Amino acid sequence: MKQFLAFAAAALLAAAAHAQVVVDKPWVRTTVAQQTTSGAFMTITSKQGGKLVSASSPIATSVEVHEMKMDGDMMRMRPVDALPLPAGKPVELKAGAFHMMLMGLKAPVKAGDVVPIKLVVEDAKGQRETIDVSAIAKLY
Repeated sequence: MKQFLAFAAAALLAAAAHAQVVVDKPWVRTTVAQQTTSGAFMTITSKQGGKLVSASSPIATSVEVHEMKMDGDMMRMRPVDALPLPAGKPVELKAGAFHMMLMGLKAPVKAGDVVPIKLVVEDAKGQRETIDVSAIAKLY
């Protein structure tokens, strides 16, 4: 019985540690035939703070975090090396702001598809955590 309780306690601690980063409402934009890129959107909250350092998906050759912002009177998009995740504050990845670009799509993304995305988050101590996300493909 003691071994079971120790195992259960360890499992709960592992689950609590894994819950340091929460991803809400992940979705990916659908594509049309021949389209090779799409956007992924979600809200990421890191309880202790950190930064999103990379992302990947088996449906794309690469996934990058991009920022859109005004440069004079021109909207520009550029990749960022890391996305800061302030402690306890939700960071929304959305159109017209920070978002993910899935590039080199291996097949079209259809409404209702479940798109797996792996996020790598680094905390202030340099410890990395991988979060598996299942994003639903939508038109909007």
